[in-house]
Amino acid sequence: MSGLVDGILKGEKRSISRAISIVDNNESESVKIIHKIYKKTGNAKTIGFTGSTGSGKSTLIGRLAAEFHSLGYKVAVLAVDPSSPLTGGALLGDRVRMMSISDEIYVRSMASRGAEGGISRSLRNVVRILDAAGYNLILVESVGAGQLEIEISKAVNITVVIFNPQTGDSIQAIKAGLTEIGDVYVINKSDLEGATILYNIISDLIGNNKKLVVKCSAKMQKGIKELTKSLVKLLNDEKYQSREKSILENELRDMILNVIKEKSIEKIMNSQEYNKLVNKILKKEVDPYNAALNFANKIIV
Repeated sequence: MSGLVDGILKGEKRSISRAISIVDNNESESVKIIHKIYKKTGNAKTIGFTGSTGSGKSTLIGRLAAEFHSLGYKVAVLAVDPSSPLTGGALLGDRVRMMSISDEIYVRSMASRGAEGGISRSLRNVVRILDAAGYNLILVESVGAGQLEIEISKAVNITVVIFNPQTGDSIQAIKAGLTEIGDVYVINKSDLEGATILYNIISDLIGNNKKLVVKCSAKMQKGIKELTKSLVKLLNDEKYQSREKSILENELRDMILNVIKEKSIEKIMNSQEYNKLVNKILKKEVDPYNAALNFANKIIV
């Protein structure tokens, strides 16, 4: 274990990858790793990217990663998938080739595990590993949909929401609540028809919240430098730096809830009273709601 931790602190990619796998798989050694590196963390900043499939997140993140790297940031890219974890070899496949970014930029895929606060359970610890390894800027891509897109805003310093003018994103934005979680809203593929209309719609939805709405084209490499400069400015804004406390509050709450959930399930499954309650419900001696409420109160006490 000490060799692995030493490797992380030296920035060795093999050690980093192994440690991330341990944390992502929630192996027993993960607690020891985080315990040993925790005091070496606290320097990394995080930007989360979310948006519907087809919005061009991967290409845009690749362009931004290269720009940040050119400005002197040590950059890592994490892609969070809500389903099963992907192996390092299968990492984003053509996405890596599409990015065409420096091999000095660490790129990795991981799973949300479907836990309470699915993202934060492993993502925050993966960020800590990269932080301890010397990466000071971590770009997080949500490759999922639905709730995962919303949750990412709870685990990063800055949230960027990306839209595509040709996929009906204005309607989806209202449905998913994406216009409420972002700090920056990007109309990607701005070279396509409908980009200006979508820009105006999103700007109206944001209203007077003083959030940044920009147009760019990752494919055509238009507006990338300007967007990078805007994000750098936000990274240095005290308002966004101070979010670390609320991120930690969310993480701690989710971790406590996960522990309670796991212990409660174990206690329920081993309880004779639970089996008796099932029979009582079958016999109509008690209704499911009151049975559950009374049983839960006993566990909580």
